[in-house]
Amino acid sequence: MEEFQIYISGEWKSSDHYISVFNPYTGEEIARVAESSRKDFDLAVKSCELGFKKNRYLPAFQRAEILHKVSELLSQKEEEFAQVITNESGKAIKYSRGEVRRAVENLQFSAEAAKHVKGKVLVPDAAKGGIKHKLFYERFPLGIIAAITPFNFPLNLVVHKIAPAIAAGNSVLLKPSSLTPITSIKLIELFLEAGLPPHAVNLVIGRGDIVGDWITGNEKINMITFTGSPSVGKWIKNNSGMKKVSLELGANSPLIIDEIRDWDKLISRCVTGVLANGGQVCISTQRIYINTTYYDEFKKRLTAAFKKVNVGNPTEEKVEYSSLISEKEAVRIEAWLKEAEKNGANIITGGKRFKSIIEPTLVEDIKPDMKIYSSEIFGPVAVLIPYDNFSDVLDRVNNSQFGLNAGVYTSEINKAFLAYEKLESGAVIINDIPTWRVDHMPYGGVKNSGSGREGPEFAIEEMSEIKLMVFADLDT
Repeated sequence: MEEFQIYISGEWKSSDHYISVFNPYTGEEIARVAESSRKDFDLAVKSCELGFKKNRYLPAFQRAEILHKVSELLSQKEEEFAQVITNESGKAIKYSRGEVRRAVENLQFSAEAAKHVKGKVLVPDAAKGGIKHKLFYERFPLGIIAAITPFNFPLNLVVHKIAPAIAAGNSVLLKPSSLTPITSIKLIELFLEAGLPPHAVNLVIGRGDIVGDWITGNEKINMITFTGSPSVGKWIKNNSGMKKVSLELGANSPLIIDEIRDWDKLISRCVTGVLANGGQVCISTQRIYINTTYYDEFKKRLTAAFKKVNVGNPTEEKVEYSSLISEKEAVRIEAWLKEAEKNGANIITGGKRFKSIIEPTLVEDIKPDMKIYSSEIFGPVAVLIPYDNFSDVLDRVNNSQFGLNAGVYTSEINKAFLAYEKLESGAVIINDIPTWRVDHMPYGGVKNSGSGREGPEFAIEEMSEIKLMVFADLDT
């Protein structure tokens, strides 16, 4: 069985303790990864201090060249990385390949953004006291960025944090999910091969609660960027002192269908929105509100489409999705469905569990306090809700603890802009599902969906700070 080391202070290191990595579909142990000790962590922080002193003074074009090189290397190893992602996360192979291709493009976005970190010249004499002064500001890197990443996109969500941090001139302490650490290890190898200064990145692996406590309590870490559950995100924010914190958290993303012009395209997009990666996506389509004019036909067609979805071995080309990350998560979702059914919900299709697999599931007749409606289910489940009035349904959508992406199907421009103005979310997607994302857009949410924005240009702003220079008493 292959064993992997951690990258600390410019070298790959073994450990006294190892974490087992399992294939979620087969349940077999596929690798063992070195677990970081507190001594390893402290050494990693010191290394990041050295790396920051080096990376911050690299010319922007050199940082861009490094990121472009990583992108090229990753593109050359697309199939290798896709196989690793599928083996350790259970993601269907065709979606793993898609994740690699997105990460390749995402690295290019960060490389380009590295050369366009913006400052601004201000007009001093707009204020009476500003006469004979010159004002301008630039953005400077923060220092050590601690990046804590989840299992569901073990490559691209790591790239979303590490690439902009490097582009801005920071150093990175990376803590990936201990469920899917191998992808991160292989990615760090590419960064080093591409010429990243060896101390500019350090990789620590371990239990989230333990390493998270070390990170939040370390005063030399300047920022934490976290993607994961709202409960952990709140804990990080409450325990991080004066550190800057960016949180990309959960959602129960809504889709409003007010008008249908192309049935086949809509149904296909809804299948993707609900079932991609087994619903283990922060912007997975969970709450679908349908104009009553279309409700019965929509339910009929989406149910038929769900029954045709191929679920099984993620290495097979025809499979759309496979097991969840663990049987524990499948048991949780099964319990939520049974609880909803007991309280009056109707399971239209699916709902059954086979070990760590949940059937593609649609539910109707829900109540607002049911977990499958009010919480993030993070599984292949959607609830269908009929509505009559467009303005009223916007209020119903907003009655949620979350606000990440929302989707609206309409051809009426007034309704599109009403939804954009009124919906409490980080993005409103017109005529597509809320699961739509491109990697250079500003991505993030409100309420319990988090704070801060990702997308290389916007992440660089989060990972840098403004410094103002003032020249006084200038004769002009």
